[in-house]
Amino acid sequence: MKRVVITGLGAITPIGNNINEFWESIVEGKSGAAPLTKFDTSKFKTQFGCEVKDFHPEEFLDRKELRSYDLFTQYAIAASDQAIQDSGLNLKIMSEAERSEIGVIWASGNGGIGTFEKELKEYHTGDGTPRFSPFLIPKMIVDIAAGVISIRNGLLGPNYATVSACASSNTAIINAFDTIRLGKASVVICGGSEAAITESSVGGFNASQALSKRNDDPQGASRPFDETREGFVIGEGAGALVLEELEHALARNATIYAEMVGGGMAADAYHLTGTHPDGLGAMLSMNKALKEAGINASQIDYVNAHATSTSMGDISELKGIKRVFDNNIIKVTGTKSMTGHLLGAAGAIESIISILSVRDNIMPATINTLHPDKEIPEGIDLVLHHSRYEPVNYVLNNTFGFGGHTASSIFKKYQ
Repeated sequence: MKRVVITGLGAITPIGNNINEFWESIVEGKSGAAPLTKFDTSKFKTQFGCEVKDFHPEEFLDRKELRSYDLFTQYAIAASDQAIQDSGLNLKIMSEAERSEIGVIWASGNGGIGTFEKELKEYHTGDGTPRFSPFLIPKMIVDIAAGVISIRNGLLGPNYATVSACASSNTAIINAFDTIRLGKASVVICGGSEAAITESSVGGFNASQALSKRNDDPQGASRPFDETREGFVIGEGAGALVLEELEHALARNATIYAEMVGGGMAADAYHLTGTHPDGLGAMLSMNKALKEAGINASQIDYVNAHATSTSMGDISELKGIKRVFDNNIIKVTGTKSMTGHLLGAAGAIESIISILSVRDNIMPATINTLHPDKEIPEGIDLVLHHSRYEPVNYVLNNTFGFGGHTASSIFKKYQ
């Protein structure tokens, strides 16, 4: 099998709109939560979230493109542009044959939900005449971001979207990894984007009791593993990675951030929205990733947990981690405490965190966890309050989604 490395990164997040800003905020433990500004929340149970701030799409898209693309696609374009530039790939001088070796696998859980909501509102407040925008369907469908990234850059390789709820972009990264290892592409632009801070989305998550309602303390609301946690904080944005076959990267003298060595996917097969109480699916996907990487659990330096700050999810994941790591002490962090939950883009953003952790030997903290849950299994060493500066050779990154989807990826120092 071919080896796969990461040569480019890009990020649009609630705590920074480029990799350097984002990573600095993560290391410093900054929260991106604040009162929502996208719509009137006065009648909503939850009135805050982690919105992207100071995003100016007109800086890289013309008026026609702005009308054609939903916000989730705009985020995807911005993040992928950054990652491609960061990788040093000069697409403009590449031949058709070379560009046919570069694919795009992009994820989103909700796609153009903002566009769909807007168009439906306008229809119902009108006279009943169906005056829908000709851009409605291409703005809304989940695969369109992958298509637009391909069109924008002339990329002719494998091109599609992955949807597995909040595991979507980790699934996309694992698929990109497999595509390169099997020789079906030399480079894949992958990741995910989400722009689901809308009335229907927030209202729907409120109805399912999934969101925190700590309106008086937005920045302290996402508190994974804390006994007072009561729901996740919704976020938005995008994360992009350039995965590349090692020899291809070396031939062009590319900068290598880290190597990807394993990816595992499984299912809880348990409940529509809840996780298996003993972390069955989580355990299976982690074990599959470890097996593919050819390493033992004891070699993992820390786990970047899915850790959404929900009452059931956090503990079930830790039970799954305990089953994998058995009697080993394992460090665990929950970075959604800072970013909020980016839904379908979460896996990409947290993969970027994992990769930069490997590069810089930094384990980011879980913030806001003041009273660790008494059900946390023995052997779990939560990285709390402040980042730890320790050697990081291997990181395991978990993401899970409604429907029981589980995905785990492993990144290591490139040698």
